[in-house]
Amino acid sequence: MIITVASGKGGTGKTTIATSLALLVPRAQFVDADAEEPNAHLFFHPTIEQTIPVEMMAPEVDLESCIFCGKCAEFCQFNALAVIKDKVLVFPELCHGCGGCVLVCPERAMREKQRKIGEVEIGTAKGMRFIQGRLKPAEPSAVRIIREEMAHVSDGLPTIVDAAPGTACGVVETISQADFCLLVTEPTPFGLHDLMMAVDVAAELGVPAGVVINRSGARDRLIDEACEKRGVAVLLTVPFQRTIAEAYSRGKCLVEAFPEWRKALQKLFDHIQQGVAR
Repeated sequence: MIITVASGKGGTGKTTIATSLALLVPRAQFVDADAEEPNAHLFFHPTIEQTIPVEMMAPEVDLESCIFCGKCAEFCQFNALAVIKDKVLVFPELCHGCGGCVLVCPERAMREKQRKIGEVEIGTAKGMRFIQGRLKPAEPSAVRIIREEMAHVSDGLPTIVDAAPGTACGVVETISQADFCLLVTEPTPFGLHDLMMAVDVAAELGVPAGVVINRSGARDRLIDEACEKRGVAVLLTVPFQRTIAEAYSRGKCLVEAFPEWRKALQKLFDHIQQGVAR
């Protein structure tokens, strides 16, 4: 079973829930899929045993063969190529590595070369398998990093995936591979707006979802009413407490700093497991 812990926006406490679930579940493995800004290692202090480079194809032009017809640039939907008189400009950061420019070139002047965009690190942490991705600065998409991470997930082990914030392509990729999507939000207008976007993503992908309200308080009804209308259950609320924030700032997971939370999080996991089994 793969549980993706996601959120419509950053700063909702997604990693707080994901790390504690991973510590609670027997024989779990943890995947930090927030490749642009991985931070689960601050809580788990993993021992990294393997580093795998992640590469993608990027176009390269043979100017001696090129007739500057512009068909490659016309084909590219991401504006990674521009043909100007006797020059072909390549913007590798915009390239999605589809290889279409190579196929449409009538003179076979286009070829592909490998370009490193990041890496995946695999190790152990607190007795569990730990996987995290790192996207190189200025790279626009972490999708290939996430795919490489998920390719190294061990079959048969329950998997907790900490997704990136938001609803961009990397989050879509992460949710698409999940059996259940746990959405962490906060009871604010911004939290509600972005939560509903994440609910839409999960629904579009056909992945069942539930909600955790973090920093719970007087405005919880804002989230409760919206979730009720959409048919999404609120499975857990975590109160707005300074002590929880202080523990997080010291790199302590919720269930480590406050063992009394183990029962509530275990109930949350059991609920998800039973729902997926049905």
